Amino acid sequence: MPVIVSEIDAQGEEFARNREAMLAAVASFREVEQKVLDKAAEAKPKFDKRGQLLPRERLNLLLDAGAPFLEISSLAGYKLHDDKDGTQAGGGIISGIGYIAGVRCLVTASNSAIKGGTISPTGLKKTLRLQQIAFENKLPVVALTESGGANLNYAAEIFVEGARGFANQARMSAAGIPQITVVHGSSTAGGAYQPGLSDYVVVVRGKAKMFLAGPPLLKAATGEIATDEELGGAELHAQVAGTAEYLAENDADGVRLAREILAALPWNSQLPARTKQAWDAPLYPAEELLGVVPADAKKPYDVREIVARIADGSRFLAFKNEFDSQTVCGHLHIEGHACGLIGNNGPITPQGAAKAAQFIQLCEQSNTPILFLHNTTGFMVGTESERLGVIKHGSKMIQAVANATVPKLTLVVGGSYGAGNYAMCGRGLDPRFIFAWPNSRTAVMGGAQAGKVLRIVTEEKHAKEGKDADPKMLDMLEQMTAQKLDGQSTALYGTASLWDDGLIDPRDTRALLGYLLDICAEAAVRPLKNNSFGVARF
Repeated sequence: MPVIVSEIDAQGEEFARNREAMLAAVASFREVEQKVLDKAAEAKPKFDKRGQLLPRERLNLLLDAGAPFLEISSLAGYKLHDDKDGTQAGGGIISGIGYIAGVRCLVTASNSAIKGGTISPTGLKKTLRLQQIAFENKLPVVALTESGGANLNYAAEIFVEGARGFANQARMSAAGIPQITVVHGSSTAGGAYQPGLSDYVVVVRGKAKMFLAGPPLLKAATGEIATDEELGGAELHAQVAGTAEYLAENDADGVRLAREILAALPWNSQLPARTKQAWDAPLYPAEELLGVVPADAKKPYDVREIVARIADGSRFLAFKNEFDSQTVCGHLHIEGHACGLIGNNGPITPQGAAKAAQFIQLCEQSNTPILFLHNTTGFMVGTESERLGVIKHGSKMIQAVANATVPKLTLVVGGSYGAGNYAMCGRGLDPRFIFAWPNSRTAVMGGAQAGKVLRIVTEEKHAKEGKDADPKMLDMLEQMTAQKLDGQSTALYGTASLWDDGLIDPRDTRALLGYLLDICAEAAVRPLKNNSFGVARF
């Protein structure tokens, strides 16, 4: 397989400027993540007084020491709904993929250190995405629960769609995907069904509370007076109601039991033997990914420069290299995993769309996962492009992306605009995983372009009415439109809205992709023992 020879001067001034700009972008989102951690840490004295561990302390005990852990959607909900300053990002949930007793799992922990772990509309959206990840990748789910339930300020936005989370739990159980929940504190109303629909429930003595109606609501509805413990304490559920299978003495003991349950299952022993492929590191250091992308988003660059720094041995077999230069297709390996790649060196032309659609079908034929590297202004526009059938060929590319059944991994490394976002397997096309670099932008079009479009439309509307548009009004319309779209296209805005599964440092790209490809490969060969209705308590 040919080796990519980099043409970037890693010692040059332009590289240094690009690197500094990317480092600033990385620092920006890391700073927000740290603010969320600091906010949660403020609750430690309160948790210590109650004899409890903070959510992240529970998570650290649960996960295998030294094993990789990929956090997912850490900044979901950033400055949305009740999050005024960014310190409450995360949707009330800490989540990711890691190892427990040697088993790769999807893990969630209610972030009860912030607003009691209540769930906002973004938190619900994040929960549904996490369940989709568990389903598609056949990952056991371990949940550390302590939540005030739905944020009642947004009850109307959560209530109806919230049922999907429960339906997903029932279907995962029926599909043969184990779900283990440790109830560390309160889990009320709809929140009580989350552990109730789990396959294994651990409750912490004196701390766990599960009931459909708490004491105040019970008194208001029926006049009955009962304490928390009498109504739904841990001992009641373990000894009387039978909702819980295991009774733990404290948070740490509850986590220990969750680990032991998972270790007792023959989960990994059912996997067929998997051949470990030997692989070479890229010829160029990951550190150089900081300077590959120009700080000026309008300046083009060759996506192969990214490929050279993530591919095994920097080897890449280009597909139809002479047919279209703006859509790059080809084969590579990442940490031993074979992978097809589609990347952008500019707008998607009719020829590029046809080339990509054919390549996707070939990857489907050979059962090869596909990696999409986004940096496109969208489809090529203009008379010539229309005559060449850009709509027809673009539609076929989108059709190929939508119907491909091989794992599709998406990484937004630059701009992702217009229908180019769809054709490159953006969120709406259901990639198996989608992450983004902090410099990236996603929008229907650039802000300046959108401002000019609305200006022209407004001018033409006035002209049809025989009027002259006020130049000052047109200037204001153009500027406000540009500002709005630019503000809603940033990487932080996108990750807050769950347009991706998280922002990453470019230097982590290869390690991330290797981990994701391994998850997909394991899921492809994992057998599941399904049943009709899921495991139920009687």
